[in-house]
Amino acid sequence: MNSRDALIDPPLVPIEDYAVLGDGKTAALVSLRGSVDWLCLPHFDSAACFARLLGDPGNGRWLLTVRDATTVTRRYLDDSFVLETTYETPTGTAVAQETMPLNDGRADLVRRLVCTRGSIEVEHEWVVRFGYGAVEPWVQHIEDADGNDAIRAIAGPDSLLLRGDRLPTPDGHRHTDRFTLQEGESVELALTWTQSWAPVPPRLTIEARIDATRISWGLWARSCPYTGTYREAVVRSLLVLRLLTDSETGGIVAAATTSLPEDFGGERNWDYRYSWLRDAAMTLEALLEQGYRDEATEWRDWLLRAVAGGPSDLQIMYRVDGARDLPERELTHLSGYAGSRPVRVGNAAVDQVQNDVLGEVMLALELAREEGLTETSSSWSLQCHLLEELLRRWREPDRGIWEVRGERKHFTHSKVMAWAAVDRAVRAVEKHGLDGPVERWREERDAIHADVLAHGWDAERGTFVQFYGAGHTDAALLQLAQVDFLPAHDPRILSTLAAIRAELEVAPGLLRRYRTEHTDDGLEGDEHAFLACSFWLADALARSDDLDGATEVLDTLVGLANDVGLLAEQYDPVGRRMAGNVPQALSHLALVRAVHSHDQALERSGR
Repeated sequence: MNSRDALIDPPLVPIEDYAVLGDGKTAALVSLRGSVDWLCLPHFDSAACFARLLGDPGNGRWLLTVRDATTVTRRYLDDSFVLETTYETPTGTAVAQETMPLNDGRADLVRRLVCTRGSIEVEHEWVVRFGYGAVEPWVQHIEDADGNDAIRAIAGPDSLLLRGDRLPTPDGHRHTDRFTLQEGESVELALTWTQSWAPVPPRLTIEARIDATRISWGLWARSCPYTGTYREAVVRSLLVLRLLTDSETGGIVAAATTSLPEDFGGERNWDYRYSWLRDAAMTLEALLEQGYRDEATEWRDWLLRAVAGGPSDLQIMYRVDGARDLPERELTHLSGYAGSRPVRVGNAAVDQVQNDVLGEVMLALELAREEGLTETSSSWSLQCHLLEELLRRWREPDRGIWEVRGERKHFTHSKVMAWAAVDRAVRAVEKHGLDGPVERWREERDAIHADVLAHGWDAERGTFVQFYGAGHTDAALLQLAQVDFLPAHDPRILSTLAAIRAELEVAPGLLRRYRTEHTDDGLEGDEHAFLACSFWLADALARSDDLDGATEVLDTLVGLANDVGLLAEQYDPVGRRMAGNVPQALSHLALVRAVHSHDQALERSGR
């Protein structure tokens, strides 16, 4: 739990002050004060109807809070995304519960506030702006088909309906209310999205839907077999990964937000509401290691649909439904979080060549085979065709895992992951009896391995380098041991690990991805410690049986999660704040996998 004194509505809410709600199709960010500042409906990558996160309250938000609170604490109920917030004031106490109900084929956000002691004053503000905060809707007070009072906001194809015990009233270009609750009194409110021409679904029984949603999340989390020291962090991370997975298509988005800055006030602001093959494959591996086989099947089926077509047309990312069109544009009407502009939607990196991506996909599908998932003829055929395309281009430079917008390079990590792709194809033939030109694949695998050792290894410095001919490292090189390119105890791996820490560690256990002065990423400014890379450090230490070192790093990183267990993309150790999009799948999946490696090392040690 987290406490905050003298609760106010700051102009800039720290990223770590947000909790997330989700329904398997989209997600909402709720501030500590109870303001829904980000919500895209009906999908993760739909235009936001509440966009205060990247602008101001006039760009849309839904505030339901208790005035004059001296202390605020919050938690998720059990292993769920039902958020419970407790407000303490000089005159009373109130408890709010809110969630996005699951499994009902609707798009709702429900909120219930109960006064449990004395009396409290409630503040309610509802500002709807479609089109990422740009479009003011037509708002009317209506009666729904069942005779319930409602406020309906419509603009083009979108409609939002607010129903509840007490509705706000017009106040300029917003709706507001302020009222008192006495002990035992409550207020319930529900927001429902529909297409503007569609009939409005019935009003929900809010308390029952909150309870059903809590139970549904809990049942899913209960499948996790992990019982170790980091169980709370692991389970919450797995829940985040599930929340970021589209329940209908199986696509996994990288984060719930766009344009939260990697460099406050700068231009390093990206839209992560899409499914990167790399991140999704790593998520699959994390879920498989914790026993979630159904999710593996869902993702494999999504992959087959998304990449269907010519192998040369493979993209690094897709929309969650598998659509390919992700044009990048700037939203000039939004001021940006902490003045960080431009605010971007879409992602131009979709057109990049990144030769590491297939390696991650093949690693995940090999693990699926190891876990007993039967390979279908179509899924294996697809892998073979993609592999042949990779073999035609692995010698070419690419943009690499960090999606640099500068000059293409021969990134060592990309070559290693190309090796991993071929290696897993060889294993599929040798170990699982699948058909393929294994002799030729072995030759290609050996050729890539030799090429990396010849050009990616700096014998004078005793380290692998970021790209061929470079004099520096990057944190992606930590994955060499993860993919078995060399044994984790190999002196070259250990010396590279030491070099990475010397160059990229900005605080104990916290690594940058790379040094921007050494990497032409096409952008101005700098960035902060990248949490996934920091977890890779813990993973590498565990694999090399430095158990004490791995534990120290893990303890540090797990301690950086916010009060409800969420991690963003990056962390600023000087400002002690999160940076980048949130919640970040890559951070959470790297946590799960690092803990898995840590526990394997613990078992090997006999402790």
